[in-house]
Amino acid sequence: MTPPVRRRGRFRVVRLSLNRTVVLDCVAWGALSFAVGYATHRRPAAAFSDDGAVTRLRPFESEGRWYERRLCIGAWKRRIPEAGGFFDGGFSKRSLPSRDAAHLERYVAETRRAEVTHWALVASAPLFVLWNPPALAAVQVGYATAANLPCIAIQRYNRARLLRLLARRRWREAGAAGTGVQPVSSIR
Repeated sequence: MTPPVRRRGRFRVVRLSLNRTVVLDCVAWGALSFAVGYATHRRPAAAFSDDGAVTRLRPFESEGRWYERRLCIGAWKRRIPEAGGFFDGGFSKRSLPSRDAAHLERYVAETRRAEVTHWALVASAPLFVLWNPPALAAVQVGYATAANLPCIAIQRYNRARLLRLLARRRWREAGAAGTGVQPVSSIR
């Protein structure tokens, strides 16, 4: 009786040399980044006007202060590339050119769009199991996580700060109108 054959990388559909696998990984990440970015860019801004289950800010984030205290985000966030304006008609989030409420609301929606884009890229990492050996597939999942989590953190941090700014603005406007409305935290 012959011993059972161990199947390594049983989900692997395509078997390539290591060099070709690495080239395919690079091309696949570039194509996925472009395709996911373009797909989310094509969705209307209104689709990102409210938080969903994934983009909803959590209480532990303390209106963005958690990112300042735990991740020292202010020290490194400007070093991360920003590609919001890559596609025609895109929205660059590199700076805040206007503080009017409509622009701030649009900026908040664009942080949600960017966050969804980066979560989609993280979620696509298991596709790399189809042509990578197990160890290299794990590297691809690690890469997707390491490349996208800082971007997600930046979007959540910026959104929390902008929502706090909008809440203060609304409170001041309501106070000026004499309604006696108290400031409310933007985090539910």
